[in-house]
Amino acid sequence: QVQLVESGGGLVEAGGSLKLSCAASGSNFKINSMNWYRQAPGKQRELVATITKSGYTNYADSVKGRFTISRDNTKNTVFLQMNRLTPEDTAAYYCNVVFQYSGSYWGQGTQVTVSS
Repeated sequence: QVQLVESGGGLVEAGGSLKLSCAASGSNFKINSMNWYRQAPGKQRELVATITKSGYTNYADSVKGRFTISRDNTKNTVFLQMNRLTPEDTAAYYCNVVFQYSGSYWGQGTQVTVSS
């Protein structure tokens, strides 16, 4: 049974930083892409950042230059370093892991709140 355990959310002042982590377990299949999404109240879930198994990264325009996605393949863990946070970054953040052959799985979500 695949499990994704997220950590690192919280309350931070505008201009501050947070680092999210998501550890995947329970599958013998290799991981293809690892992704972070976010969903603010009343808005659709949006893709924030992606990292492929080869290390290619892609970011939403709104976070480019401020957020950095990385992964530790030895621990099946993905990270999201978030710098220069603004109140517009306030949302529930979800990690999403796509396994080879066995599909896509979601974390439980972690709340990030940025105060002005």
